[in-house]
Amino acid sequence: MRKLILSFFSAVLFIGCAAQVKEQETLFYPPLPQQPRLQFLTSITNEADIGGSTGAFKEFLLGTQTSQKAIARPIDIGASKDKIYVVDGQLQKVLVLDLKEKEFSYIKGKRQGKYFQPVGIWVTEDDIKYITDMQRKQVLVFDSDNMYIKSYGQTDMLEKPYDVAVYEDRVYVSDFNKHQITVFDKETGEITQNFGSLGQEEGEFYRPAHISVDNKGNLYVTDSFNYRIQKFNPDGQFVKVIGRHGDAPGSFARPKGLSVDNEDHLYVADAAFENVQIFHAETAQTLLFIGGYTEVAGGMYLPNGISVDYSNLEHFQNYADKDFRLKYLVYVGNMLGFKKINVYGFGDWTGDPLPGLQ
Repeated sequence: MRKLILSFFSAVLFIGCAAQVKEQETLFYPPLPQQPRLQFLTSITNEADIGGSTGAFKEFLLGTQTSQKAIARPIDIGASKDKIYVVDGQLQKVLVLDLKEKEFSYIKGKRQGKYFQPVGIWVTEDDIKYITDMQRKQVLVFDSDNMYIKSYGQTDMLEKPYDVAVYEDRVYVSDFNKHQITVFDKETGEITQNFGSLGQEEGEFYRPAHISVDNKGNLYVTDSFNYRIQKFNPDGQFVKVIGRHGDAPGSFARPKGLSVDNEDHLYVADAAFENVQIFHAETAQTLLFIGGYTEVAGGMYLPNGISVDYSNLEHFQNYADKDFRLKYLVYVGNMLGFKKINVYGFGDWTGDPLPGLQ
């Protein structure tokens, strides 16, 4: 784990190391000759970026206006085998990026499943989608064929549902206005628990937003206006605080999306610093950062949604350096700029020994 730690310098942390290596064909974090752990692979903005055509996106027609098959303002991301799902805040759609068929579409959500203001998404391994809708004040569920199944949250149960995460029989929902986490029973849809309240103490929130769970069921919450991440066990008991308000390594100015891998690496996007910091979820130690505001490959522009994906390596393997073995993917959504989804790969260096690592 210590090999992942990068020496930080606050003067360059929020500028991003990409600008220093813009002449390199391959962009690693940390850069060579240090042992790289992540590689910027590619970016996805329109259908052509996944090998598809660039025809009109008929589903998005408004009268005689046409729109290209492109992502506009990604605010959250999820993935399953051969699919990337993007909640688009400008189009007010949940886009489906089909990596196998190389085309864009969207979840239509008809009749009882009609959505209006999608914000957060959680995708299970069997391709079940849980989507928060602020206008409906519910969580909508769609199956692997994108057909509506059910919803969580009846009258007054949720006020402003921001994000959702699922673990075993629990459906966790962050309520931005109530400053709490609501837990539903996945089968019955009944509320089994509410925890959190307005405040700054441990276990309290000020505008909880993005949430995620790890493979042990621990819950991570972006406590937006307290500028920190809070970790809870599966039963909603407070565990620890990760990060703080400030401009030094390990601190936040506008914390947004977060995701955690199977090795306790916690990824947190910051829209002000325009990077993603990586923490050890058990120790809260700051390990590495990726991105930074820059116009070259790998840079970020108002990053928001983020997702770790183990299921689609085959679709991005050809972007990886021959001496770098991918273990999983990291998607980061940029709300502004020309590159909407950055795709990074976490992995191991398999080439010749690097200086100091023999």
